[in-house]
Amino acid sequence: MKKSLLLGSTMLLSVSMLAACGSNNNNENASPSASSSPSASASASESAPASESPAAELGGKLKILTHRTDLIDDGTMDKYAAAFKEKYPNAELEFEGITNYASDIKVRLTTGEAGDVNMIDSSLPNTELPNYYEPLPDAMFDNVYFADYRLFEGKRYGLSTGVNTQGIVYNKQAFAKAGVDKVPTTLDELYAAAEKLKAAGIIPLYMNYGAQWPIGNWAEGSVKYVAGDMKWTDQFVTSDTPWQIDNAWGTLMTIARTFVQKGYVEKDLATNNWEMSKGEVASGKAAMYFLGNWVIPQVIGAGAKSEDIGFFPLPYDNSGKYNAPLGSDYMIGVSKNSKNKELATAWVEFFVKESGYVDSQGFMPVDKSQQPKVPQLSEFQSFNPTFLEDVAGDPKFNEIANKAEIDLWVGKTTQDLIVAKDLQKAYDGLNERWKKARAALGY
Repeated sequence: MKKSLLLGSTMLLSVSMLAACGSNNNNENASPSASSSPSASASASESAPASESPAAELGGKLKILTHRTDLIDDGTMDKYAAAFKEKYPNAELEFEGITNYASDIKVRLTTGEAGDVNMIDSSLPNTELPNYYEPLPDAMFDNVYFADYRLFEGKRYGLSTGVNTQGIVYNKQAFAKAGVDKVPTTLDELYAAAEKLKAAGIIPLYMNYGAQWPIGNWAEGSVKYVAGDMKWTDQFVTSDTPWQIDNAWGTLMTIARTFVQKGYVEKDLATNNWEMSKGEVASGKAAMYFLGNWVIPQVIGAGAKSEDIGFFPLPYDNSGKYNAPLGSDYMIGVSKNSKNKELATAWVEFFVKESGYVDSQGFMPVDKSQQPKVPQLSEFQSFNPTFLEDVAGDPKFNEIANKAEIDLWVGKTTQDLIVAKDLQKAYDGLNERWKKARAALGY
C-alpha cells in the first residue's frame, strides 16, 4: 500500500491502495496529541540563516516505509503528516505500507529500495547498521529507553517507537460467558480456561498462525524473559545446540503445540487473517491473544469496549511467578541512501516524540519520565511480574541465524515447529544448520 501526502500543497494525494493490509506490532486508531520536543535536526539549526527558522529551510520529498498499513487506511498517518506540515511546510511525504513487513524489509534493504525512513529489520545485526542506515543525533536519545539498543561503534542508528510488554490480551465478556471466573496465573489454569472457552464455542486463543509474524512470541520473541536472562541467547554463539525441549525454546513451543493439538486456536491455520482476528477478539468470538500491549487499542478500535479488554502475564509454568519483558517495538531509522537526511531525521524525532503515536497506539512511553496511559497495563502490573528490560545481544547470534537461513522474527521456522510431527527431530535439524553456520563463520 502506498499513500502519498503532498505537504507543500493543500491536498493530500492518495497514490495507490492495496487490497490486503496488515499491521505488525509489532505491531491502532487514534487522533494524535502533541507534546513538546526539541528540534530534530541540530545540523539544520546551525546552517540556517538567522532570519529563517530551521523548519523553513527544511523541505523536499521523503518516502517512509511502515508496517502500519492500518494507520494509512484509517487516515491516522494523514493526521500525523498534517501536524508535521505545520512545522515543515515545504515537506512532501509518501507513506508505503507493507503487509509482510518482517520479511519484505530484508529484500528492500538489499535492493536499495528502503525509502528515506523505515522500521529497522529486527534481525539485522548491529554490525550491519552502517551499511543501511545513517547515524542519528545524540541529543535525540536523552532520557529514552533502549538508547543503546541499536548502537555500533559509538553511533546510534535507531530510535524506539514504543515500549512494550507482552502477555495475554483477553476479552472479559468471553471469559464470563465460558465460566472462566479467574484470570489464569498458572499454566494448568490457562489450559483449563482454554478448555472451558472451547466448550462454550469460543476460540480460546487466536494464534494468527497464518500471518506468521505474530507467532514469533512462541519462540525468539519470548525466550529470553522466560529464561530469566535478557542476554540468554548470547551463549549460543559458542554452542552447537541452542534448540532444546528442556530449555526456554522448548517451554514456549510445547505450550504453542498444545494449544494447536487440543484445538484451542483458530481452525484455519493456512490463511493470514490478522485484520479479521481483531474483530473476533473484540466481539468475543475469540477470547485471547498472546501479544504485546500495542494490540489493545487495535482490539478496541475493532469494536470492543475498553473496560471489556484485559491483560495479564503469560503463565508459562505452574510456579505462579513469572517474568515479563520490557522491550522496544520497532526501531525507526534513516536510510543511508536517503537524499534528504536532515528532513528524514526530523520526521523520526517528530513521529516518536510529537505525533502522539506512542500514546495513542497503546505503548508505554519512550521517555523514561512519563507514565503509561493504557489502563490495561495497571491490571497487568497487579500480577506483580518481574520486568526484565531488553538489551542488545551479541550480534553474532543473528549473523549465525542468517547464515543458517533460520528466519528469526519472520515466523516460517516457528510455523514448521508448531506443527512438526516430532519436535526433537525438528530441533535437531535446526541445531545441525546452526552448527554448520557457526563453523562457516569461524565462531
